[in-house]
Amino acid sequence: MKMFSSWFGKKKKKETSDNVDAASADTADVLSEEKSSQPDGRSSASAAETADAPAGGLSAVESGNSSSEPVASVSAISAEGNTVEDEADKAFAESSEQAEADSEADKSLAEASASGENESDSASASVSAEAEPAAGKSRFSGLRQMWEATRRLALTPVDPWFAKMASGLNKTRQSLVGQVKSLFGSRSAIDEELWQDLEDVLLTADVGVGATDRILEELRQAVKEKKIKEPQLLTGELKAILGRILHAEKVEEGAEEIEVPNRGLKVEHGQLMVVLMVGVNGAGKTTTTAKIAAHYKNQGFKVLMAAADTFRAAAIDQLQVWADRIGVDLIRHSEGADPAAVVYDAVAAAKARGTELLLVDTAGRLHNKANLMEELRKIRRVAGRDLEGAPHEILLVLDATTGQNALEQARVFNKVTELTGLILCKLDGTSRGGIILAVAQELNIPVRYIGVGEGVDDLREFEPEQFLAALFQE
Repeated sequence: MKMFSSWFGKKKKKETSDNVDAASADTADVLSEEKSSQPDGRSSASAAETADAPAGGLSAVESGNSSSEPVASVSAISAEGNTVEDEADKAFAESSEQAEADSEADKSLAEASASGENESDSASASVSAEAEPAAGKSRFSGLRQMWEATRRLALTPVDPWFAKMASGLNKTRQSLVGQVKSLFGSRSAIDEELWQDLEDVLLTADVGVGATDRILEELRQAVKEKKIKEPQLLTGELKAILGRILHAEKVEEGAEEIEVPNRGLKVEHGQLMVVLMVGVNGAGKTTTTAKIAAHYKNQGFKVLMAAADTFRAAAIDQLQVWADRIGVDLIRHSEGADPAAVVYDAVAAAKARGTELLLVDTAGRLHNKANLMEELRKIRRVAGRDLEGAPHEILLVLDATTGQNALEQARVFNKVTELTGLILCKLDGTSRGGIILAVAQELNIPVRYIGVGEGVDDLREFEPEQFLAALFQE
């Protein structure tokens, strides 16, 4: 830096000297021209004047004296040259000062060079220290958000029954909803081939012919009205249609509005309700009777059970075990007794004890055995003879694992006893849970309860919205 400053100062001085020499040459040329253009006597005078001209001859030029113009020009040029030289000297002085300052800076830099690396490392460390907290803060913020989301999810109350139901519906979800979603996801257009494949999936899942036809018809209508182009959008429409079949909401058919049916039993304090439990052998009728009894006993109602299944050897003992377990009284006769007589005694005992719910476990019978079905009519007549309006409810217990056979059972039992509700058991052990749609569509009988396990609390009132949420759960 010092060498550059010295060179720059010398260069400025040289440029100034050259400018002065050039100005002097120009002045000599002007004087020569003036001398040749004037008379001899005047030329000598002019030369003398020029030789004796003061440095301030610029005033003569400003006053318009033509004879002084050459002198003024020389003076101006000389002044300019002096000015340039002064500026060069000034620049040189400044350059020298700058050179000295640069020298001091170089010296300081040299002194700091030993610790330069340490300072550089320190600066880098400082930058890194500042950058790392920023990056760490960003990462921490992301982890904190994840933690908060997990915490909220963990603290969100979970309905054990919903979790149980969702788990129990795994097989039905895979065979019905899973297959449907897979079908919609694999297609790029809604065409006849899609409708045909969808029909096959629904029938395979035991949705039934009637419910399948309704689903396809309403889906086609939705596609037309809403101008749906993507098959994936049909999943939401399907869920809405299933809700209407299960009466999950008020639906309109023509001008008539159909109200949502009651769920569970409308047991009231101070009034006796008699409920007949019917169904074929092995459907889970006796166990379901005990579970309903436990449910309403826990709600504070006075409950009584009657063992009217006198044909099966172990039926009475099985119900007695359940009665002892849940703390409910049982009206029973000996094996082989008249079932109608058991019902008569049970109604009388219920009235005398102020019972509010009487559950009658009838004999399991095949729906194609006329004599056993006639016995069921007799029980119904006897119950109504001693208590007006009895039986108030007749619930058919169906085994979901039997698929379309359960639909046939419902048809026959409904003709004989005018069913008021259905109980669908063993949904946790089958992929044929679509039968619930088939029965609801064809018979228009409300599903009152569903069972997804053998525990006392594994039978609950059927809630269509909750059922569909569990069925369509990802």
